[in-house]
Amino acid sequence: MFAALKRFALGPKDPAPAAPDFVPTLPEGERVYAIGDVHGRLDLLNELLAQIDHDDEHRGTARTTLILLGDLVDRGRDSASVVERALRLKATSDRVHAIKGNHEEVMLGALAGDEAAMRLFLRIGGIQTLESYGVGMEDLPPGDELDTLMQRLQAAVPREHLAYLSAMEDKVMIGDYLFVHAGIRPGVPIADQDPVEQRWIRNSFLDFTGPHGMMIVHGHSITDEPELRPNRLGIDTGAYYSGVLTAIGLQGTDRWILQTQPNGNEVTGSAGED
Repeated sequence: MFAALKRFALGPKDPAPAAPDFVPTLPEGERVYAIGDVHGRLDLLNELLAQIDHDDEHRGTARTTLILLGDLVDRGRDSASVVERALRLKATSDRVHAIKGNHEEVMLGALAGDEAAMRLFLRIGGIQTLESYGVGMEDLPPGDELDTLMQRLQAAVPREHLAYLSAMEDKVMIGDYLFVHAGIRPGVPIADQDPVEQRWIRNSFLDFTGPHGMMIVHGHSITDEPELRPNRLGIDTGAYYSGVLTAIGLQGTDRWILQTQPNGNEVTGSAGED
C-alpha cells in the first residue's frame, strides 16, 4: 500500500482556466482557526495557541473552532508531547478538530505491524518520533532491527495516543471552506474524494487553477509564505526546520494570518518530500 502512495505526489500541470472570483464565507457568528503542519514542534504549537487565544479574545464573541491540519508527528523532537497536547485540547471542546496527515497514516501503519510502513516511517522523520516516545535505538539484534524497532514503538505509544491518532478526521467542512491535509482531486465531487489521496496529493492539486466549489484549506506542501490562491489556502511553512508555524483565521469573508517567528534554535536542513 505505502509504496503506491508516492503516485499521489505526482501529476501533470492542469491547463484549467483560473478560478472565477469566489468569496468564501463562514456562517454568521462562526470563527475558525486552522493550524498547519506541526511536525513535533511543541514549542511552536504552544506559542501559536497562545497567539490564537489572544486574537480570539480581542475579536469579540463568536463560536470558535480550532482545526489542526495534520502531520503532528515526525521530524521535530517532541512528537509525543504534541500528540498529548492535541489530545488534551480535544478533550476541552467538541469544536477542536484534528485532521489525519500522511505522517499519522504511516505511523499508524507501523503501529499495526506493517513493515513497509515502518520503513517509510523511519525514512520520513519517524526516528525523531521514536526518540520522543523514549524508544531506544541501541542494542538492536542484527538482522532483526526493523521488527525490534516496530515492537518497541508499539510498546511505547500509549493506548490513549493510538486511539486519538486513529480517530483523526479525513476532512472538516464549515461554510464555504473545506479543510484537508494535502488537498483534493480536481474534478471529483467532494463526497467522492479518496481520504488517502486527501493526505498525499500534491502537484495535480497544487497546479490546478480552476474552482473546486469550495475554498480548500490545506497543509502538506511547504512554502516560505502562506499560499493564498483563488481556489486554495496553503499554510504549511515548514515549522520543523523554519521555526515558522502558521495559522489562518477566518470569520465571515475575512481572513488573517498568525505565525510564530524563528528564534535561532531551528533544525538545520530543508523541507522533506513526504
